[in-house]
Amino acid sequence: MAIARTHILVCGGTGCSSSNSQALIDELNRELEEKGLAGEVQVIKTGCFGLCALGPVVVVYPEGCFYSHVKLEDIPEIVEEHILKGRIVTRLLYQETVADDQTIKNLNHTKFYEKQHRVALRNCGVINPENIDEYIAMDGYEALGRVLTQMTPDEVIQTIKDSGLRGRGGGGFPTGQKWFFARQSKGDVKYVCCNADEGDPGAFMDRSVLEGDPHVVLEAMTIAGYAIGAHQGYIYVRAEYPIAIHRLQIAIKQAREYGFLGNDIFGTGFAFDIELRLGSGAFVCGEETALMTSIEGHRGEPRPRPPFPAVKGLFGVPTILNNVETWANIPRIILNGADWFAGMGTERSKGTKVFCLVGKINNTGLVEIPMGTTLREIVEDIGGGIPNGKKFKAAQTGGPSGGCIPASLIDTPIDYDNLVAIGSMMGSGGLIVMDEDTCMVDIAKFFLEFTVDESCGKCTPCRIGTRRLLEMLELITSGNGTPELLKEMEELCYYIKANSLCALGQSAPNPVLSTLHYFRDEYEAHCIEKRCPAGVCKRLVHYVIEEDKCKGCTACARACPVNAISGEVRKPHQIDTRKCIKCGACMETCRFNAIVKR
Repeated sequence: MAIARTHILVCGGTGCSSSNSQALIDELNRELEEKGLAGEVQVIKTGCFGLCALGPVVVVYPEGCFYSHVKLEDIPEIVEEHILKGRIVTRLLYQETVADDQTIKNLNHTKFYEKQHRVALRNCGVINPENIDEYIAMDGYEALGRVLTQMTPDEVIQTIKDSGLRGRGGGGFPTGQKWFFARQSKGDVKYVCCNADEGDPGAFMDRSVLEGDPHVVLEAMTIAGYAIGAHQGYIYVRAEYPIAIHRLQIAIKQAREYGFLGNDIFGTGFAFDIELRLGSGAFVCGEETALMTSIEGHRGEPRPRPPFPAVKGLFGVPTILNNVETWANIPRIILNGADWFAGMGTERSKGTKVFCLVGKINNTGLVEIPMGTTLREIVEDIGGGIPNGKKFKAAQTGGPSGGCIPASLIDTPIDYDNLVAIGSMMGSGGLIVMDEDTCMVDIAKFFLEFTVDESCGKCTPCRIGTRRLLEMLELITSGNGTPELLKEMEELCYYIKANSLCALGQSAPNPVLSTLHYFRDEYEAHCIEKRCPAGVCKRLVHYVIEEDKCKGCTACARACPVNAISGEVRKPHQIDTRKCIKCGACMETCRFNAIVKR
């Protein structure tokens, strides 16, 4: 096997792939071939590096040069200058990787990465996810070998218990305890399932793990199969993740060929295999019983609990279900020990957590931090702060089931219990950052619209209650709300929480309740003063021309589609609010910032 002197890593995650990173790979290979360098330079397509805002990303080793926003026309220069002549293309470098003395800093020493601790994401952006040999070179399947040859099922479960690992997909139930219940349940047939139906707006953690390190999930599920006495696993992945599906298919095929799936794994007599099941994008199928119902071939609707899946799950037999990120932690816990994992995080929230940092933030991307890291550290240090000098207003965690955290609580350590205490939840790990221009009433309405669309309709409190709740929010944002309506809305929220069948319905009012609690003044401004403080709700916004700034250039009048603006040339103009349709064309046209929203 030839040894390459240079490795060029190109991000093949969904974000960079959508920016045509495959074309960069093709062009790199063509240029290298043309210059006779193909034999000594290896181009590798990896998973997500995490810094999605800088894609497409190309990293060149051994120098560790992190090239960002790479275009097709940049490739000849990279090959000619860097690869052939050894001269780094400085204009393409991510500037944080360049030290004061112009040397290249390790990527882990940049603000985005230095506070991260990668466990679930350890191989993402490092290995070729379509090559099992690279996974094996990173200790892949070593944990499985150790489990099957050196540990009893009870020892495996105890190790997971001692680690303190909690489910990374929602409520945070102790993983080891779930496995223990399934092992204790009687039955000749048991199943292991992976929830890869990631549906929260702004969340792409599980997708990125599957795209960047699919074998880690296969290895972990096989370990769980041995621990509880199961011989069959299912990965439920949404059909909207074509790259993840493709790499999972390759990984399963490779694992079978190498003997890591199938019969007599590691010569121990243990048999385990995994199949894929594709979901159709129904948000409710993220709920465990609805997911299993869908795997069985039925409409994805939740079932009453108890009995819980560990007792009676898929096809009516004991089943464990964990999400992708939870599975990604298992092999490292086995290899490094329970104490290693438990040494990270907080007393009741051990280990690390992957977040998708999106919204009004400079460094959009995928981050993995120890539990207990404060929201301020995530937003200001890792995220690089708010763009355009705006102020941080709130962060939303937990997707449609979560809540909004106000700026006053920015120093809150992020873990399961702290988030629940302040009216939010961990969820799968979406973290949406909002600035001062965000209307919190509108945010609550956005999540309610999502929930209404995604409700399975099986139970009345969720099916009807969320729709009534949305109608109330629409009244408020249109200027027809009243103080009495706020009380009614709050009562309805608690009714839905108390009476919905599944966790999705029970948590649906959370965005409304949290914004009502922390931003009640905004709701009152909408209902009493008939204004939107953030200037977002269209029907409550008024466009005003500030006379001292207006030059009378008539540009706004000419841009107005309904002739709502009048005035003489070189004299201040006025807007007729009765005619104004609030399209914003005048504000976009004005060169003197004379038009404001009030």
